[in-house]
Amino acid sequence: MASRIVCDPAILGGKPCVRGTRISVEFLLELMASGATKQTILEAYPHLTGEDIEAALRYASRFLKDESLFDVEIPR
Repeated sequence: MASRIVCDPAILGGKPCVRGTRISVEFLLELMASGATKQTILEAYPHLTGEDIEAALRYASRFLKDESLFDVEIPR
């Protein structure tokens, strides 16, 4: 995964992207959440591979795995 997903401050402000592209993990997640299939993404972006998409999904999953949300009430 680490070889396919990179963070470079000079590319998209350091967002995690597929190596050698300006396609972010976030963008791939948005496409899939909007109903795009792996196949339609590969057809639209032929320079991507199925492994790139899988690596993006694994990256997002691992990134969110230990995330905690806290409900904090702020007095006004």
